[in-house]
Amino acid sequence: MSLIEIVKYIFLGIVQGFTEPLPISSSGHVFILKELFDVGFTDLNFEIIVNFGSLLAILLIYKDDLIKLIKNFFLYFKEKTEETKSDFKYCWLIVLGSIPVGIVGFIFKDVIENKLNNIKIIGIAFLITSLFLFLVRNIKGNKSDKDLSILDSIIIGLTQVVALVPGISRSGSTLIGGLFRDLDRKTALKYSFMLYIPVSVGTTLLGIKDLLEMGNIHDLILPYGLGFIASFVVSFFTLRWFMGVVKKGNLKYFSIYCLILGILILLFM
Repeated sequence: MSLIEIVKYIFLGIVQGFTEPLPISSSGHVFILKELFDVGFTDLNFEIIVNFGSLLAILLIYKDDLIKLIKNFFLYFKEKTEETKSDFKYCWLIVLGSIPVGIVGFIFKDVIENKLNNIKIIGIAFLITSLFLFLVRNIKGNKSDKDLSILDSIIIGLTQVVALVPGISRSGSTLIGGLFRDLDRKTALKYSFMLYIPVSVGTTLLGIKDLLEMGNIHDLILPYGLGFIASFVVSFFTLRWFMGVVKKGNLKYFSIYCLILGILILLFM
């Protein structure tokens, strides 16, 4: 494999790492890059690898919350305190919120991959994302983690289903859903990425079998590994930065970006 091809893998890892935590659709950006630069060497296995890099970065950032949730989930069966009860409920709300996208993704997987991977649809999807980011730009919300309800979880989970359409941001759709449900910004962002974890873990596990069966796996260890590292590092620092952006309520800038990108796609691609 040439140096140029290896650099392309690293570049796509960087793009995945930068766009995954942001409400601007990582899948949409990767698709655009493939169209612009005729990048035909990438495959689903590589996308799973770089997605796993983003997942590990998110797990690292939220490790304290995750450890506390897991600990209190099991501790609840022995000690039913206010804290363990709240965390026990929160864990089940993560499961509940993940169910809709799992069901729809499984049933309509072929339709999504074959019918919706269209550059014009992606352009329209960016415009839709722009509109909703603009609508929630000033919403602060009042609900914290302990106030998250079953109805909140179901509605936010349904917004994640919409993100199966390429160009609709997963983090953006769930963040928007949380803000519309009156969650405060920190709570909405945290729950958004908590919902990402089971989906990403499921996608990774489903892709391991195909990855291990690849005949040229030894030739791809270096480019896949570098793409993974790039995705992990960039995702980590991008999410840390984005957490500050959400706290300040600067979502309008992402709305403007998606608007401009959507218009450019529809006019010139």
